Amino acid sequence: MYGYIKGIITEVESSYIIIENNGIGYIIFVPNPYAYQIDSEYTIYTYTHIREDEYSLYGFKTKEEKDLFLKLISVKGLGPKMALPMLATGSISGILSAIDRENVLYLKKFPKIGDKVARQIILDLKGKLTSSSQVGVNVNQELLEALTALGYKQADIKKVVPNINNNDSIENQIKEALKLLLK
Repeated sequence: MYGYIKGIITEVESSYIIIENNGIGYIIFVPNPYAYQIDSEYTIYTYTHIREDEYSLYGFKTKEEKDLFLKLISVKGLGPKMALPMLATGSISGILSAIDRENVLYLKKFPKIGDKVARQIILDLKGKLTSSSQVGVNVNQELLEALTALGYKQADIKKVVPNINNNDSIENQIKEALKLLLK
């Protein structure tokens, strides 16, 4: 219904923001509300979700984020309340890479995403989100996130990532990176 709303952030809560536009405050559920500053102007790309008992606005800082959200909610069994935390806790490139590489474990790390839903995401979206030229960049991003989560410093990670084969599975890439980091 709304393509985007441009206005001033008046309130930031744990799951939503309120953006004022022409004297109207819109409650918009966003992936990471604390990324917004009160009294600052933003353009929020929105998706209107209408059900018989609910009328909600979901918002995103970029069109790419919104596009991925729309693809995710098109998956059977995955609604807006499950897709939003995926964008909050994962990077766009990491999610795209996980889908393209069929990395069920990466997808299962998100809240409320079990084995069945993770496999359904891969089944419905694989090959529809990324081109093969983007995979190398995306896999490196996923590898960076995994190694950072394990407690390694960015400087150390950047030294070993160029030595990792992008065509390996993410699991093999992590194993190889760990071997190099332990040397």
